[in-house]
Amino acid sequence: MTVLLCDKPAGMTSHAVVGQVRRERHCKAGHAGTLDPFATGLLLVMLGRATRLQRFLTELPKTYLATARLGWRSSSGDPEGELTETGHRPGSLELPTGTVRQHVPMTSAVRVGGERLYRKARRGETVATPPRDVEIHRAELLREDGELARYEIECSSGTYVRTLIETLGDAYCVELRRTAVGPFRVEDAGEEVSEERVGELIPAAAEAMR
Repeated sequence: MTVLLCDKPAGMTSHAVVGQVRRERHCKAGHAGTLDPFATGLLLVMLGRATRLQRFLTELPKTYLATARLGWRSSSGDPEGELTETGHRPGSLELPTGTVRQHVPMTSAVRVGGERLYRKARRGETVATPPRDVEIHRAELLREDGELARYEIECSSGTYVRTLIETLGDAYCVELRRTAVGPFRVEDAGEEVSEERVGELIPAAAEAMR
């Protein structure tokens, strides 16, 4: 089977995108890397036997366009949380690069104690979340316009971009778009990539398919 390149719209969960594809194609389907509901962009949806490639596709580096809103804070680090205007602009707009330790946000789908964190957050619960080291390969400030700063970020799998934006201080991620996953680009959304082609692009996956 194949890997379908999807351009996820805002306001839709990654799970819902997969469900829609499953109903349309009448086959087993899964995705390789969650996008938050407010985020848009490239979602790799594996069809049929291609779901066995999940671990290889999930581990691929990601590229994002992220817009920070300066002088504001969000309880969730994104526009869906409780927003507070502080009026304090960050002294520097430089984001950290290299190895960065992040704590998984309460709004993530990571399981703690057998339950996804976002379910606990919805009940108003807070728990200690696990730390993880991620790699920020590049974090380029593309432009600054008033209270908005736009970045292009290349990072390892498992990076929480909204958490990275919060390192600025009084700022949160107001817009997030995934433009690439490894060799796959959002400009090619709608295309289906064969298992053979995936194997050519990702040698480790080719070994697993033998």
